[in-house]
Amino acid sequence: MERYFIYLGVLLTVIILIPLYRVLRGPTLFDRMLGAGAFGTKTMVLVIVIGFIFDRIDMFIDITLAYAVLNFIGTIAVARYLAAMVKRSK
Repeated sequence: MERYFIYLGVLLTVIILIPLYRVLRGPTLFDRMLGAGAFGTKTMVLVIVIGFIFDRIDMFIDITLAYAVLNFIGTIAVARYLAAMVKRSK
């Protein structure tokens, strides 16, 4: 079963590269913001899989919840900043 989670972790690492590309090369700032949110979500799933591999799922769930809160607060902060910039430019 551990081998399955290792393969899943490698697959998730490859899948994380797709939104990372969007963050680095996104044509607009909104694309970059969406890519960063997707990157954070996939990273949380990868941390949970690592918790299953090390058989310490309880500790890794706490880490993932803290990371989810930081990801959410960061997204809200950037969205408010962008809304203020759009309002100021009008």
